[in-house]
Amino acid sequence: MSQPRSVISRLRGVWRSFWAVPAAFAVGSVLLAVVLTALELRLRLPLDSYLPSGPAGARSLLSSIITAMISFTALVFSITVVALQLASSQYTPRVLRTFLQDRVTQATLGTFVATFLFAMVVLAALPDESDARLPALSLAVSMGLVLGSTGMFLYYLHHMTALMRVSHMIAAIGAQTRRSIDRWAPRPADPDDAPNGPIVDVLVAPGTGSVTAVDVDQLARIARRHDCAVTVARIPGEFVVAGMPLLAVHAVGDAPPRPLDVSQAAQAVEIGVERIPGQDVGFGLRQLADIAERALSPGINDTTTAVRALQESHDLLRRLADRPDRPRIVRDDDGTVRVHLRRQTFAEHLDTSVTDVRRAAGEQPRVTNLVGDIVDDLLTVARAEHRPALRRHRTGTAQQRRDQAGVPSSGHD
Repeated sequence: MSQPRSVISRLRGVWRSFWAVPAAFAVGSVLLAVVLTALELRLRLPLDSYLPSGPAGARSLLSSIITAMISFTALVFSITVVALQLASSQYTPRVLRTFLQDRVTQATLGTFVATFLFAMVVLAALPDESDARLPALSLAVSMGLVLGSTGMFLYYLHHMTALMRVSHMIAAIGAQTRRSIDRWAPRPADPDDAPNGPIVDVLVAPGTGSVTAVDVDQLARIARRHDCAVTVARIPGEFVVAGMPLLAVHAVGDAPPRPLDVSQAAQAVEIGVERIPGQDVGFGLRQLADIAERALSPGINDTTTAVRALQESHDLLRRLADRPDRPRIVRDDDGTVRVHLRRQTFAEHLDTSVTDVRRAAGEQPRVTNLVGDIVDDLLTVARAEHRPALRRHRTGTAQQRRDQAGVPSSGHD
């Protein structure tokens, strides 16, 4: 059973796709070429001395542009595919989205496609008569697009070599996660409450996949129309199987709520094939942990990369340490709770960042010592509710340090 999707959800999916920007460039270039060739007869521009003399020369120029840009486009695709393969094998498959959503790559590909499509339209509009007037402006724009494409290609090579460096990749993941924290992580002023009415209905997931986003405002509007409250059982970042409970409907007051429209309610919870950044704050920490684990594997054995990933995770965990574990609540003006959406806890974020990496560290004291230093630093800034999880990890790290040093356990820190 496929999940019903709202118009906003579909548009968001198109905007996140790899082909959206190149397609926009392609459509724009075709429209521009059609408009310019249609207006050529009304325009008198002093460009004749800079352009080919006669339709034969113009046809040769445009043919050369088309051939060269097709070759350039194939080269960009080749470099992009190689970058994806290297990123998947060296870092983690979960960073492929970073390359596919890179706007420089999309704009470069779009510029190349726009250049040869524009040249093709102008070539088709060239007159056959040797004494006919040439579309001077269209030819000038074609040559300008070639120059622009050359500049984009040079910048693209520079950009890809920088993007492939592990420090830039880790920094990009960190910056993306910090934006998610600032927008979606709980704040001390957030209310902590839940619907107190009994559960009268449970809506199941229409499809299988990862919850990518929850539109709490849409759920609140639906809840007000049906005089009920809604609790979201699966939060962004969690995997759901078709038929599992997704939304719990609570009664508000003594009157039973009107039955919810299942399709409308399901549209408010987006389910995708993979986790994505945004409301899923823990996705960035998961990527950093995967990079660290992959770096510590025997096949790669790159401790410095693992340390760099842990350092970025340290910054993110420090930003989360002083935030409470509170749900996202939508209330009416009279205080009635309409939507309750729990969020990932600090303990879950800490486990994601530390547990597997510490296990993969094995006999790497640099990593173990860094984990211990990170936990000790977080204890100085963490809220009281987060400290038990930190103490648990400090105990495990201390034991691992003793094992690496060959010191028998004393039974306490």
